[in-house]
Amino acid sequence: MFGWLRTRRIERRVDRLELAVTGAIASEFDELEEELESKPRPWTDTFGMVATRALQIIIVLGLTALVVYGMRQLTTVIIPILLALIFASTFAPVMGWMDRRGVPRVLSTVLVLLGIVVLLTGIGWLIVWAVRDQWDELAQQAQDGFTQVIAWVNTLPFAPDEEQLSHWGDMVIDFLTSAQFGSGALAGVGVAANFITGLVLMVVVLFFFLKDGPGIWKFMQRPFHGHSLARVKRVGSKTVETLGAYVRGTAAVAAVDAIGIGIGLAILKVPLALPLSVLVFILAFIPIVGATLAGIIAALVALVANGPLSAVLVVGVVVLVNQLEGNFLQPVLMGRALKLHSLVILLALTIGTVLSGILGAVLAVPIAAVCWGIIKVWDGPNLPARPFRPKPDELLT
Repeated sequence: MFGWLRTRRIERRVDRLELAVTGAIASEFDELEEELESKPRPWTDTFGMVATRALQIIIVLGLTALVVYGMRQLTTVIIPILLALIFASTFAPVMGWMDRRGVPRVLSTVLVLLGIVVLLTGIGWLIVWAVRDQWDELAQQAQDGFTQVIAWVNTLPFAPDEEQLSHWGDMVIDFLTSAQFGSGALAGVGVAANFITGLVLMVVVLFFFLKDGPGIWKFMQRPFHGHSLARVKRVGSKTVETLGAYVRGTAAVAAVDAIGIGIGLAILKVPLALPLSVLVFILAFIPIVGATLAGIIAALVALVANGPLSAVLVVGVVVLVNQLEGNFLQPVLMGRALKLHSLVILLALTIGTVLSGILGAVLAVPIAAVCWGIIKVWDGPNLPARPFRPKPDELLT
């Protein structure tokens, strides 16, 4: 009996000691936590957060620079693959139409590939045929028109000095009439041997993209699962859709521009109307800048041949056709979803030109359109990435 009471007293004392020790430890931990919170920790204050963000930006920019440098070193490989992807996306509806009608995949691939080769060869032959005997005359007319513009500017009270104008004119004329004008498209890929290598590689890659494109895409999706897999599928579908719609729409718009401006030049009896129309078609693949440059050249030729009034009328025709294209034709053929802001287009053209010359300028805008399309489906079929989602007040307006 007494032994049991003694045991109970000992157990109670042990419990009290445990509570006391636990309380002391807890209070000591609280004091340490308050002391740590009162002291400024590194990288958590304002300057630390700014430094962290700056370091993150430097790392991202460094990785981007490395990727761009690597792509520039592998231009002979990257450009053919990119062109093959663009052509495959452009003719994806044709392949789908043949698949739905039971045409064997190999046969449909051969037919589409031959169609692409015939189409490009035909366009190239028409361009050469149109400008073969008149290119020198066109360049001379544009040069004479530029000289007349400089002479008129010299009569203005605020005109720059004649030496500066002459220097600018020589720079523009030398660039447009020399081989450097095509260096971005030809020398950027390499010498003749590299160009042929890239052309053969593009045809081979295009064949396999047309024939085994769905299988290749499924293979590339294997590392992804769940939400990541759904996102990758959306990105792939949007890329093909955007590239195809952009190229088909741009080609149709370029053809309409060339025909419309060509008819206007013929009505105004401007010489070299056919070469100028071909030039309009080619430059239409460079948004904003291409149409402006084609209009300037056409106006210079009209100025030399028919005088100032004809040049003004040519400018009016070019502006009218461009307005009809931008407000009516492009939304129908390309959709407003592919329409980029003019500032984005100009920045993309500048970056593409700096990196890869004329070919970079041609490819810059479709690549920018693809990037914007990917952002718009990043978090869902119609849900853009969080930083790019419109605010509620924007949706109301």
